Amino acid sequence: MISGPASAAPPPLAGLRVVELATLFAGPLAATWLGDFGADVVKVEHPRRPDPSRGHGIAKDGIGLWWKTIGRNKRTVTLDLSKPGGREMALRLAEQADVVIENFRPGTLERWGLGPDRLAEVNPRLVLARVTAFGQTGPYAGRPGFGTVAEAMSGFAALSGEPDGPPLLPPFGLADGVAGLATAYAVMLALASRGVTGRGQVVDLAIIEPLLALLGPQITAYDQLGYIQPRTGNQTSNNSPRNLYRTADGSWVAVSTSAQNIAERVMRLVGKPEVIDEPWFASGAGRAAHRAEVDPPVAAWIAAHSLAETMEAFERAEAAIGPVYDARGILADPQYQALETTVTVPDPELGPLRMQNLMFRLSGSPGAIRWAGRPHGADTEAVLGELGLDAARIAALRAEGAA
Repeated sequence: MISGPASAAPPPLAGLRVVELATLFAGPLAATWLGDFGADVVKVEHPRRPDPSRGHGIAKDGIGLWWKTIGRNKRTVTLDLSKPGGREMALRLAEQADVVIENFRPGTLERWGLGPDRLAEVNPRLVLARVTAFGQTGPYAGRPGFGTVAEAMSGFAALSGEPDGPPLLPPFGLADGVAGLATAYAVMLALASRGVTGRGQVVDLAIIEPLLALLGPQITAYDQLGYIQPRTGNQTSNNSPRNLYRTADGSWVAVSTSAQNIAERVMRLVGKPEVIDEPWFASGAGRAAHRAEVDPPVAAWIAAHSLAETMEAFERAEAAIGPVYDARGILADPQYQALETTVTVPDPELGPLRMQNLMFRLSGSPGAIRWAGRPHGADTEAVLGELGLDAARIAALRAEGAA
């Protein structure tokens, strides 16, 4: 848990009810990050087809580890929205909710009688976040799609890779993660607007868009100059030296010189102070154009020193450097430990397990990971009971196959 002062207020989203009708991965991630700061997230899954994230990636004892992270701080309910009883329960959940997050193909909610107009009838204050690959309108709206498609179509893959190699996709859900953050942000904006108008609204988020927004002036550069940024591997046209370098003992480090004074410190450190006086050295673009004169000396110097020697020398020179970590390095790093970037969460299925903590700290109203992803349908009786259903009604829903 990320700690705060003894007088800390409740988490900022305490009392907010979120109903998650979403799977793999952007919509659920948005709900996760709302839950981290106190929202009561009720995740609805099909009774016989659980969220695929439960079986995604690696598992321990048959329990998916992805789910333990993305399902944290959520209560899990089973409902079949294609059944009348399931639709009725979903509508009653929405009636009591502040936010509904869904990622069905456009038209699916409407076909079930759960479209925006119907939801607004039962709850005019509801914020409905619709997260799809291509958005609710346009020629591609009905197409299936995942984050991988967004990573390709946004321009990200075209920028990634070596100059003479193919485009590269990231080995994790980058577009989904960025879209999840954007969805959480959009939901908070809609809630802020509701505080003024008293009414909810619809958030229409296409996963192909948020990652594009992070790629800098790609569109503007093409519009104004006809410029298409090429693939440059680990280097960049904006500054140099900037690369990954291997140390004498086989480790890798990343060096960046985005600031002029940092570039000067690095060249002095590696024994090439004379290049600092070259006219082209005075700008990042100039150094990038002459990377053949600044990058090899850095690579040679680092290759002659161990990781510990390299890190110590760069820190002494006040130059920017970071080791290339996998999970082992992250867990052992003293800075991550000081920030409590990872946390141990008790779990009845797997015992104590470590995962990434919250992404930032609030001094007055901190969030927390209260529990890891729970078993499929673990909270169905409790949540339906909160809607006023007795045991007989819940049993009838189960007999119908709706819960």
